[in-house]
Amino acid sequence: MAHTPPDGGEFSPPSFCLLVQSSRMDNHPPLVRFESVSYQYPHRSDFALQEINLSLRRGELLGVIGATGAGKTTFCLTLNGIVPQFYGGRFFGKLSVAGLDTVDTPIHQLARHVGMVLEDPETQLIATSVENEIAFALENLNVPAEEIRARIPRVLEMVRLENLPKRHPSELSGGQKQRLAIAAALAVQPDLLVLDEPVSQLDPQGAQEVFAVLRELNRTLGMTMIISGHAAEELAESAQRLILLAGGKIAAEGTPEEIYGNIPLLEACGVRPPQVTQTFWLVRHLLPKAQALPVRLDEGMRLLDALPRPARLPQMPPAAAPRPPAEPLIAVRDLHHTYPNGTQALCGVTLDIRAGEYLLIAGQNGAGKSTLVRHFVNLLQPTRGEVRFSGQDTRTLSTADAARRIGYVGQNPDVQLFNRTVEEEIAFALKHLHYPADEIRRRTEAALEALRLNDVRQRHPFSLPKGDRARVVIAAVLALEPEVLIFDEPTTGQDLAGATAILDITRDLHRLGKTVLVITHHLYLMPGYAERVILLGRGRLLLDAPLREAYHNLAALERTALTPPQAVKLAQALGARWQVSLPLLTPQEVAQCWSAEGAP
Repeated sequence: MAHTPPDGGEFSPPSFCLLVQSSRMDNHPPLVRFESVSYQYPHRSDFALQEINLSLRRGELLGVIGATGAGKTTFCLTLNGIVPQFYGGRFFGKLSVAGLDTVDTPIHQLARHVGMVLEDPETQLIATSVENEIAFALENLNVPAEEIRARIPRVLEMVRLENLPKRHPSELSGGQKQRLAIAAALAVQPDLLVLDEPVSQLDPQGAQEVFAVLRELNRTLGMTMIISGHAAEELAESAQRLILLAGGKIAAEGTPEEIYGNIPLLEACGVRPPQVTQTFWLVRHLLPKAQALPVRLDEGMRLLDALPRPARLPQMPPAAAPRPPAEPLIAVRDLHHTYPNGTQALCGVTLDIRAGEYLLIAGQNGAGKSTLVRHFVNLLQPTRGEVRFSGQDTRTLSTADAARRIGYVGQNPDVQLFNRTVEEEIAFALKHLHYPADEIRRRTEAALEALRLNDVRQRHPFSLPKGDRARVVIAAVLALEPEVLIFDEPTTGQDLAGATAILDITRDLHRLGKTVLVITHHLYLMPGYAERVILLGRGRLLLDAPLREAYHNLAALERTALTPPQAVKLAQALGARWQVSLPLLTPQEVAQCWSAEGAP
């Protein structure tokens, strides 16, 4: 490791680089100071961070945005010394937190000043109760028992878990688990709380819960925070300042209005703006002069009054032609499932899925989505009721038959990876099912190409970022060429380009006649892909409807803790103002209200 500039002189910024100075300044010394920080992982030729210069003052809430691979996680891990002390590699420049050099100060000492919350709360929760989880973090730092007992109720109250001290972490919802991870970090009383993708695995309600707690801690207690992620709407609402990373460099720095309002820059960096911002960008010619683009939904709602009523309202795209009657490919009848611990995950679900459909299965964390689809591949068996695939009870399907006919990509890719290279992972099932060598090579090459994995084919899967590991699992499933493909949260941890690439693959498969089922919380991604929505809530079927109808059924969405995309809320507000029905789904469709043609 080194503290001097790397060979090769200064880094040249990308052509789209724009630096906007934040207006938030004060006279106190910075809590965090990056001084020309660059970092290179071992055995990598490129730099993960390049010439980072940044100061963070106490009480700030900084958002870190950027495409996958931009350096967000590395940036976060430098703050507690994990990079470079654990990973090694080459570190240049200087980074100090609370006056401590993060290279020279031991990690355990930095842990008293920097609390870290990771993307997956499951990886951080190990105790047998909520209160024991917090106690464990403090015991590791030798905090006296009396002080531990005093801190536990305080931090539980901060994150709104004060009524659940005895609850086992496994019994918490996704949002509650993440709030518990935050509580464990807060109990240490750090100067800085760093959260890396804290809501990517949560349903909308869970994400809102976490961000509400973070805003409250920041605004009422002055807690200094750094939050990285793709949650544009939530960061626009919460952050006071943003930095945009691209290729390990700071491409822009400023307020949410300055950064999210620069749509061309975000597009160049592969970053999604809030939908309300994207909508008004498309109709910016109609806005009053000097009117900034709104980045928060309430601002956009107010700005609707500045837009004229169009002379001609848009025509809705024609509804998909109803499918001819046919025997269901998958028939679910009065399906109940109770887990060994007594959790009743499904309560009398009945539905039909026909060959060639593309379904979105949605609902809150714990709604029963994954439980439902695992019955289709005989990973779970009904407690009561039945599931039939092509008329055959799924309980009678062999593992090999199920794998050939129904491909399942689980929400945690790591449990499906166990080979030494990406290429071996993709070929494994084909070899196990005794396909000819030529066919194995053909299918493996096709899957590597389809998922853009050729460059990492000889890498160990666990050396890849989580989003890339998910693509490896998808490639391995695609290689089997099943007739049904189930994708369980495939967009988790993906940036816009990665999520779109995966969903484009699902659409291509659907066009080839495959039956596609996608489970996701990211409702804003699914227009243009899914045709039909199965909405689950607490194990029950709440809604089975075409996608456009489902997205505008706010009462049903609310029953399962989902919120529609911002474009849907804008469309509903416009419809109420103009006293018409506007079942629009996307910023583009809303903007088409003012197009010359008057049609989406």
